Amino acid sequence: MTTTAPEIGNTRASGTAKTGKTRRPGRGGSVMSSTGLYVATSVAALLFLVPFYLLIRNALSTDPEITGENWKFFPTDIQWGNITEPFHDATVDFGQSMVNSMIVGVLHTVGTLFVCSLAGYGLARIPYRHANKVFYGVLFTLMVPTAVTFVPSFVLVSSLGWVDSYRGLIVPGLFSGFTCFLFRQYFLGFPKELEEAARVDGLGYWGAYWRVVVPNSLNFFAAIATITFINGWNSFLWPLVIGQDPSAWTVQVALSSYMTNQTVNYHLIFMATALSILPLLLVFLFLQRWLVQGIAQTGIKG
Repeated sequence: MTTTAPEIGNTRASGTAKTGKTRRPGRGGSVMSSTGLYVATSVAALLFLVPFYLLIRNALSTDPEITGENWKFFPTDIQWGNITEPFHDATVDFGQSMVNSMIVGVLHTVGTLFVCSLAGYGLARIPYRHANKVFYGVLFTLMVPTAVTFVPSFVLVSSLGWVDSYRGLIVPGLFSGFTCFLFRQYFLGFPKELEEAARVDGLGYWGAYWRVVVPNSLNFFAAIATITFINGWNSFLWPLVIGQDPSAWTVQVALSSYMTNQTVNYHLIFMATALSILPLLLVFLFLQRWLVQGIAQTGIKG
């Protein structure tokens, strides 16, 4: 009794022999998709860099070249002296404002990481029957507009005598409901086995947090630190109200003082703005890898 399987096999073999070709998956579609992706990415990068080009171009130009009708891609006579002009301006102490912003940004970042990470770790790991209620209360703070709490916060800071001080600029913003939420989401996915091993060695919740969780979460801490520092550096309204004396101005408040009802010094504004974003660029370039990894580890999608 014969089977048909060999015949089928012979038929396939003979068909292949007749044609002399074997089918291979086409690669044209993948090449085209990769090319389209590179083109789209390049266009997006160029569009992203346009504001930086305008910033540098206008910062090294004179006011007539900025506001003139004849546009030039780059000034013919580059004004390198504009770089030091913000530091020699008698009306605004730009150097002191940069120092103030750096101090406020660093201390605000460190304090926010410490407070919000502890709160997030407690909500994620410490068993407490009202933990969910506390967590929902933290989420509720995200729904409260900043304008609602602005006046009470100012009254409290003013009553404590913290106006024109670093305490008034830093302390009211140390806790962030969104940052606490991000830390909780991250700690929920942190391996419990590492903490259980720490408790076997006699460590409590604080010891496990400080000696095990934090050293193994530096990528996520770096990501949150980058976002927090950028937000603290760019804050304007609260430093404007608290820093009433020019010696307490941050860099954003100092930039706003260059625009008055009488005069607008364009090249000075552009140069001071270019100088003010240099720390942000350095922080972002140094921590961008950890920024992407840390946000991916929160478990938030979309």
